[in-house]
Amino acid sequence: MMSTEEEVAEMMRCASCGITEGDNIKLKKCNACYLVRYCGVKCQKEHRPEHKKACKKRAAELHDEILFKQPEGTDLGDCPICLLPLPVDSAYTIMSCCSKNICKGCTLANTMREYQESLEYKCPFCRKPAPTSEAASRANVMKRIEANDPAAMSQMGICCQRKGDYAGAHKYWAKAAELGHAEAHYNLSVMYSEGYGVGVGRGKKKEWYHLEQAAIGGNLKARYTLGIREGWCSNHNSERANKHLIIAANQGHDDSMKKLKEIYASGMVGKEDFAAALRAHQAAVDATKSPQREVAAEARSKLGGNYGWKTKRSTAARYEIRGPHGIQDHSLERKFAMLRGVTFIILL
Repeated sequence: MMSTEEEVAEMMRCASCGITEGDNIKLKKCNACYLVRYCGVKCQKEHRPEHKKACKKRAAELHDEILFKQPEGTDLGDCPICLLPLPVDSAYTIMSCCSKNICKGCTLANTMREYQESLEYKCPFCRKPAPTSEAASRANVMKRIEANDPAAMSQMGICCQRKGDYAGAHKYWAKAAELGHAEAHYNLSVMYSEGYGVGVGRGKKKEWYHLEQAAIGGNLKARYTLGIREGWCSNHNSERANKHLIIAANQGHDDSMKKLKEIYASGMVGKEDFAAALRAHQAAVDATKSPQREVAAEARSKLGGNYGWKTKRSTAARYEIRGPHGIQDHSLERKFAMLRGVTFIILL
């Protein structure tokens, strides 16, 4: 067995011809495994048959180290106003002017403030006036795309996909993915899975690549999909499947937590791992809660829709929340009055 000094000396030699690194010779590491070095392309090609097996094994190990590393947060990030993690249930608003994700609590607080003070509705974050038409909103998104904003590219891809323009969707998602946008990677994986788009046929390798890149970037839908595919659809590897589901559950993903409960009941995951995931899941969910967000969620459930300015005829219409017997419900009004010191008004 070689000592540490001998191992270092061996790494400073070309794995093929044995020449050592010097002032006139610079060795380059194998880009896949980083285990050996070469003085040139010729030596690398000559050594490839001997090195191929060990290279693939180490490259797979390095890839799994990155893939199964617990991310610090999801790809949604934090609300830029209240600085709390955004919930994974889409309870946020994407602004076309700045491509920021604003939580519903901050959106509601801003709407109420502007209504009370008779102000023009503006973006809660960048304070630009809200677009008054779909064309104006699209123009805002295009400006962000020109500034190489991957979030805007991803949103434009979604718009194209909804209109049936799969080639356009692929174009924008591919650009966003190149810039590291996790949701764009996930959308591309779905596209390759279903074979949508002009010239985009089904491609398992590309689908899997984009799924893994999305999961590494913190996209929980991609992480959950990998868990299901690894355990029940493709590889039937319960160990890898459990790792994916635990990572997603730790970040507050409900579907992953439900699946973990099922496999725990069947004895496919240990008690300690399940208990740790359950605690981490609840902590992640609790971290996204705030009094303002709870009020906003209650308002949405009572109204059955959104709240905001109603700009028809340049007027703001006021809607009262009524209970089951037609009596005005002041519970939300009192809750928000305690938080903000203002009267609670719901706008549609």
